[in-house]
Amino acid sequence: MASTTAPGLRPAPGPAQASGAAQAETPAIPAHMLPHRSSAQLLSIARAGLIEATHTTPDGLRYAAAHLAALRAAAAVLAARARPAPASSRRARATSVWSLLVLVAPEFSDWAGYFALGAGKRAAAEAGIPRVVTAREADDLLRAAEQFVAVAEASLGMTYQPPLAA
Repeated sequence: MASTTAPGLRPAPGPAQASGAAQAETPAIPAHMLPHRSSAQLLSIARAGLIEATHTTPDGLRYAAAHLAALRAAAAVLAARARPAPASSRRARATSVWSLLVLVAPEFSDWAGYFALGAGKRAAAEAGIPRVVTAREADDLLRAAEQFVAVAEASLGMTYQPPLAA
């Protein structure tokens, strides 16, 4: 883990790093598919996305903001756990963060499947297609994203401390 942590995120007490043997078993991911930010930065951006989603009124945009927050939390897990594959002359086929997450952290496969199913709706909502998402779907996805971000933080040994109200 990088020595800098994002505002609101603190390393949890106890060992947060994987053992050398466990790290060696982690599948290698092509470097161009890995996030270019630290786990703490991605989790901070995910938390900001959750806050944005709670204050967004159009259902489609709320759904999209919550889905993107979950996507950033998944990227945080990848940034922490994946190891870059040796450089090769042939680029690997593009794949989703959700399928990479299952490779690197199989314990997240249920979450990855759930959010992967919502990617099409998120894209349609971002494109401005009306009534592609109901208010209930947006609220349900927001709650799931909040849970997923918390689970991702805990798995990386990070805890979230909300700012105190002024």
